[in-house]
Amino acid sequence: MLNIPRKLNPDAADAFYVRSLIRSQFRLAISVALGFLLLLIGLAVIGAAWPQIQEIRLATIPLPWWLLGVGVYPMILLSAFLFNRAAARNEQQYRSIVEQ
Repeated sequence: MLNIPRKLNPDAADAFYVRSLIRSQFRLAISVALGFLLLLIGLAVIGAAWPQIQEIRLATIPLPWWLLGVGVYPMILLSAFLFNRAAARNEQQYRSIVEQ
């Protein structure tokens, strides 16, 4: 039997593109979350592999506490900024496809 491509009706095409957008946004969210998780795991590995880091103190507070308490927040903001830009780019691509 021949596989003859059928023309999709507009509702099916719209649903396809919406599902595609949702999948791309989900992949983006998972990748940003995994990247941030790897950063936190990296900090834990550094603390475990290099115990002398506990001896380094800034204003009587150990350096690992500074890294976790102050250093992680810029990474959260950077992750959020990059996620927002990439999500907007995904939505713009979706809009350009839908408008055609």
